[in-house]
Amino acid sequence: MSELQTRKDQAIAAIDAAETLDALEALRVEALGKQGWISLLLKTLGQMSPEERQSQAPAIQAARGEVADAIAARKAALENAELNRRLASETLDLSLPATQAPRGSVHPVSQVMDELAEIFADLGFSVATGPEIENDWHNFTALNMAETHPARAMHDTFYFPDRDAEGRQMLLRTHTSPVQIRSMAEQGAPIRIIAPGRVYRSDSDATHTPMFHQIEGLVIDRDIHLGHLKWTLETFLKAFFERDDIVLRLRPSYFPFTEPSVEVDVGWQEVNANGIRRRVLGGDGDAPGHGWMELLGSGMVNRRVLEFAGLDPDEWQGFAWGLGVDRLAMLKYGMDDLRAFFDGDARWLAHYGFSAFDQPSLSAGVGARA
Repeated sequence: MSELQTRKDQAIAAIDAAETLDALEALRVEALGKQGWISLLLKTLGQMSPEERQSQAPAIQAARGEVADAIAARKAALENAELNRRLASETLDLSLPATQAPRGSVHPVSQVMDELAEIFADLGFSVATGPEIENDWHNFTALNMAETHPARAMHDTFYFPDRDAEGRQMLLRTHTSPVQIRSMAEQGAPIRIIAPGRVYRSDSDATHTPMFHQIEGLVIDRDIHLGHLKWTLETFLKAFFERDDIVLRLRPSYFPFTEPSVEVDVGWQEVNANGIRRRVLGGDGDAPGHGWMELLGSGMVNRRVLEFAGLDPDEWQGFAWGLGVDRLAMLKYGMDDLRAFFDGDARWLAHYGFSAFDQPSLSAGVGARA
């Protein structure tokens, strides 16, 4: 057993002198690994007589324990020394600003949707939604649009080969007006809703895309007239564009779902800001240097539409209006090409996008930028 004592002492001395964790690991394997000298001694115990095993096993087990303890102690010492070295050499200036991590941004369309919901919620409107895959009854017929109406044509509407259970043609909705029909049929009157969402038409250029966003409004109550419509639109546009000089001009027009119908124009002027000319809404369109811009269509809900929705037109009446959300974003935030909204260019979104913290509020202003 003197040989065992000698090898143990030599192993512990080598362990205490190890300079690195790698060197220490090599000594561990040499002594305690599967083929280590202590492991081999333990294996020989099975070949000994009971008397030899009883006399030698305690010494071998004790040597194994002492070597393992020495390895653990040296490992802790080396790790502590490495930590102290790093603490001495690696410094952190807590006064420096933190590294900015990549941060996403809110798409202008989503931002404008939130702004619209905030404004109309303050006016007592609720948000209504409906399916984007519609049937032609809700999309056209219930809105008093004749079978020969141009909007039903294949060149303007995306049709599906399928039909619903009642045999009605299925299509991608061309406006959010079907939401108005569904809301009146399901909720009855009185009703005050806005219907924002995606719509689809076969059209594509700098100001039109096959998929775009629209918002429509509907008010049904007793004794509603065009004065209520004008006040609502004027209040909404002043809040959205954050200007008190918004001037509206209502022109007679025709829509099958409203009667009378009016196109709504808004006064604007061209402003040169930092060498960039842009249209800014505000002021009287008849004033020098100003003009009128057609912004949306509206009118009093047609009696036939009320009947299709299950309401008595002799008891209820109301107004409706609709406009493009993407166009509102372009006018307010200075974008000049609608197609860029859907290109997925991260550089464009980094420039025009909004921080998630720019939540619209009427007290702080619905827009993050003027």
